[in-house]
Amino acid sequence: MTRLADLAELVRAPAALSVPGDVLSGAAAAGALDRRTPALAGASVLLYWAGMAANDWADRRLDAVERPERPIPSGRVHPAAALGVAAGLTAAGLAVAGAAGGRRATAVAVPLAATIWGYDLLAKNTAAGPAVMAACRGLDVLLGASVGPARGRGGRDAPPAARGLVRALPAALTVAAHTWTVTALSRREVSGADRRLPRATLAGTALVAATALGRPDLVPMALAAGYAGRYGAAQARVLADPSPARVRAAVGAGITGLPALQGALTARAGARLLGLAVATAAPLGRRLARLISPT
Repeated sequence: MTRLADLAELVRAPAALSVPGDVLSGAAAAGALDRRTPALAGASVLLYWAGMAANDWADRRLDAVERPERPIPSGRVHPAAALGVAAGLTAAGLAVAGAAGGRRATAVAVPLAATIWGYDLLAKNTAAGPAVMAACRGLDVLLGASVGPARGRGGRDAPPAARGLVRALPAALTVAAHTWTVTALSRREVSGADRRLPRATLAGTALVAATALGRPDLVPMALAAGYAGRYGAAQARVLADPSPARVRAAVGAGITGLPALQGALTARAGARLLGLAVATAAPLGRRLARLISPT
C-alpha cells in the first residue's frame, strides 16, 4: 500500500512552496490581486504536483538505473498509481482554475497543463527542454493575471484580461528566464557539467536579478539581491567544481530561491508586504528540502 510520505516524495511536495509566488507576482503586476488569487495559486500547486508525478512516471526506466531510490523504481509507488495521481491532480487543477477564474483562467490553465505534460512526455530530454519548462513557469505567472486588472484600472482600448496579461508579461519572462537556468543545470545532475554551462546560467541569473529590480525601491532591491547572492553562489561553486553533487546543490538553490525572486517582482508591482510574505517561502523551502529533495 502506498504511503502518504511516498506520494509526498513523488510530487516533491515541499518544492510547491516555490509555486504560489508565480500567481501572486502575476496578479500583482496585472493589478488583479483579489479574492480569486488564492484559489488560482492553489490550482497552480495542483498542476505543479501533477507535473512532478508525470515526470517520475515518464522517467521510471531511466530512474531505475540512475536514481533507484525514487518512489517508482524503489517499488514504493506503482507506475499506474503515479500516472493516476498525475492525471487526477491535473483534472483538479483545471477544475479549481475554472471555478475561480472562469473562462479567462481556463484559457491559460489548459495551455499550462498541456505544456507541463508536453515537457514530461516529449521535450524533457531534447534541446527544447529548458525552453518548454521556462514556458510552463511563464504561463503560471500569467495564470495570476488571467482574470484581468481590478475594476477601474487600465485603459479603455483592450479587454481587462488582455490588459492584465500584457502588464504581467515582464514578470512572466523574468520567471521564465530563471527557470531556464535551473532546468539547464538540472540536465547535468547525474553527469556533471561543462564549465561553460554555469558561466551561462550565472550570466542569466545576473540579468534576471537586474530585471526584477525595476525602479529603485528598497524591498525589491533587497529581495533580488538575496536571490542573486544565494543562487549565484551555488552556481559559482559549480563553476569551481562542476561535479554532479555541486550541480544538484545549485539546482536545489534555484528551486528554493525562486520565492525571493517572486517576492521581488511582487514588491516591484507595489505590493511590498505581500512580496516579503512570498519571499519567506525561500528559507522554509530550504529547511523542508532536507527532508524531501526538491530535485
